[in-house]
Amino acid sequence: MKEQVTTDRAPAPFRGAPYSQAIRAGGLVFVSGQLAVRPGESEFVPGGIAEQTEQVLANIAAILEAAGSSLDRVVKTTVFLTSLDDFAGMNEVYARHVGSVPPARSTFEVGRLPKGALVEIEAIASAD
Repeated sequence: MKEQVTTDRAPAPFRGAPYSQAIRAGGLVFVSGQLAVRPGESEFVPGGIAEQTEQVLANIAAILEAAGSSLDRVVKTTVFLTSLDDFAGMNEVYARHVGSVPPARSTFEVGRLPKGALVEIEAIASAD
């Protein structure tokens, strides 16, 4: 059984796109890739990779909270960067948010992200 997770404390899917902010299933929460957009807004937060990473992680934290979980219960993330030159800046912010036992992670450089984003992160967390 799967349960849709929604919160107004994180951006809704773009233009009614067919995906959920997150799904709870089998004791896990699967958070869709998040961009650096504040809830209710359509533009990215001002700044560079550090500011975008902060907002992405704030969105993930809000979704996890709505699902009864938290960033310290994340077991796996996937990070998408438009340039691996931004890895250090993303990693510095990321490290402050994931706790003393960081989750497993994959990081990829991609050709493009929606709306010209610099970073997108998806996460899987324990819900139990």
